[in-house]
Amino acid sequence: MPLSARALLQLSADLTSSGDLFSGTASTPFSRQISFSDGAGLNQANRIWSDERTLVASANEDLDLAGVLTDPFGATVTFARIKALIVAASLANANNVVVGGGASNPFINWASGTTPAVIVRPGGLLALFAPDATGYVVTGGTGDLLRVANSGAGTPVTYQIVLIGAAS
Repeated sequence: MPLSARALLQLSADLTSSGDLFSGTASTPFSRQISFSDGAGLNQANRIWSDERTLVASANEDLDLAGVLTDPFGATVTFARIKALIVAASLANANNVVVGGGASNPFINWASGTTPAVIVRPGGLLALFAPDATGYVVTGGTGDLLRVANSGAGTPVTYQIVLIGAAS
């Protein structure tokens, strides 16, 4: 099954000021588009996995990127390289969603340090793209577990996740 994907991030921000000597608006437009065609090289991907998930209070889960996840057609997805990692936390969450490597066999080469994690606040978004041929390497059995955790007690968290990558 051929894959094609396109991500578009746009930001339009205006700062308006009026004073005795100056009135005006400063604009900051930003737009970046990343497209993937089918394959495993530069600007290419051939695997995708996505889901909306809920974690009970204080829970975590390790997502095995090498041979456990299934695509929308029921086929097993095995990533050798991750080209896009997107995690969106529900605005209704009371706790944060924490994204990092598993306790064992962590997939964490997309961050620096020994136990790094990214906090995605309620309504927040983590979007990481590596469209080059290398991407972020997944190593089955030693570097393939992506941990997603609920930061606190008392309430569950809901998040959406999208992984785009290549099988080789």
